[in-house]
Amino acid sequence: MTPGLVIAVDGPAASGKGAVAARLGQAYGLPVLDTGLLYRAVGVAASRVGADPDDPAAAAAVAGRIDLMALDDPAFRTREAGELASRVAVHPGVRAALNAAQVGFARRAGGAVLDGRDIGTVIAPWAPAKLFVTARPEVRAERRWRQLVGQGEGVTLAEVLEDIRRRDARDGGRADAPLARAPDAVLLDTSEMTIDLAADAARRIVEAARANRA
Repeated sequence: MTPGLVIAVDGPAASGKGAVAARLGQAYGLPVLDTGLLYRAVGVAASRVGADPDDPAAAAAVAGRIDLMALDDPAFRTREAGELASRVAVHPGVRAALNAAQVGFARRAGGAVLDGRDIGTVIAPWAPAKLFVTARPEVRAERRWRQLVGQGEGVTLAEVLEDIRRRDARDGGRADAPLARAPDAVLLDTSEMTIDLAADAARRIVEAARANRA
């Protein structure tokens, strides 16, 4: 089955890729999958059952039981969940357990929007529209800090910036499917953009990709 419009949105933590993906889904009437939530779910689930997130076999076993449609737990949005996600995501077994569900979502007949770190390089390298959304680490840290404080978490901006830098190093340095910009992905730096400006720029990128495809 040939999928419809598939939009791959990759980028580091707090770059704005999730907000951009959500706006694109609304604009084109497409379902959206935040693939990072899958890894957050694995990390949180592993923690809840007492499994070591740094143990490849234990983490992979948890990943094999994750429900793609049960990702609305508020615990998946916490600072701790983000750290756990980055730790379990380095394991090839975890990624293998989650890849089939992601590929299946991307191949929906009507199309889809997926955001993550390896959508354009691993999950849907054939996607006609690819974006790599980024921003300066300091900007990303402030965004995430404001989000966490709004959720009631007691954390400093300096701590969040350290989290961001640690996750960037771990995500970009892992051996299996590291965070990387696909050669044909269009770079979108949101450092100086509001979400409205970023969404408008993203739509222009997608429209250009659709025109080239036609």
